[in-house]
Amino acid sequence: MGAALGDLLPLAVGVAISPIPIIGAILMLLGTHARTTSVGFATGWLAGIVIATTVFVFIGGGFDDSTSTTSAWIKLALGVLLLVVGLRRWRSRDEQSTPKWMAAIDDMRPVPALGLGFALAAVNPKNLMMCIAAGVTIGGASLPAGSDVVLVVVYSLLAATTVVIPVIAYQVSAQRLREPLARLKDWLSAHNAAVMTTLIVVIGAMLIGKGITGLS
Repeated sequence: MGAALGDLLPLAVGVAISPIPIIGAILMLLGTHARTTSVGFATGWLAGIVIATTVFVFIGGGFDDSTSTTSAWIKLALGVLLLVVGLRRWRSRDEQSTPKWMAAIDDMRPVPALGLGFALAAVNPKNLMMCIAAGVTIGGASLPAGSDVVLVVVYSLLAATTVVIPVIAYQVSAQRLREPLARLKDWLSAHNAAVMTTLIVVIGAMLIGKGITGLS
């Protein structure tokens, strides 16, 4: 299980430091219905990670890394796709606009926020590719069911930390967090393209390396 956990950590970090969901969570914490809406968003974000990863654990469970190259090919393909996405994102960084859903966050209610969090985790291509890689890694490791559950839980909690922790902290100390959160939002908005491009390229290169190793 240790080897699988080591492979999962970079993927979890990749999802965790994705700027867009962090910005979304911060905007909700600064919005009209901060406490309830942010909880809905965090719940949807965590649920999306868990469900997307679990689906591909079952798919990856049909692959045995010791006898099949299927898992390695999947990792290699995901790595190449991430590199392409990262390079395209960097080239179009000056043309990127603020997502339309951000304009509606201030008055958003918990249920739509939950759906938005789920979509950003389980439908957004960049995060979905990392959850696919995580699920295939867990499923392909051919571990007992209990170990699979532990790995999914650890991966999901780590990947969700940057959204879930600020939301929990806000419930405890709202006023003290408003100014630091506003500064963090401004920084992430200014450096979103650089952070995401670096992140995607590094994770993509890692997956390509894992894929090549699995094919050798």
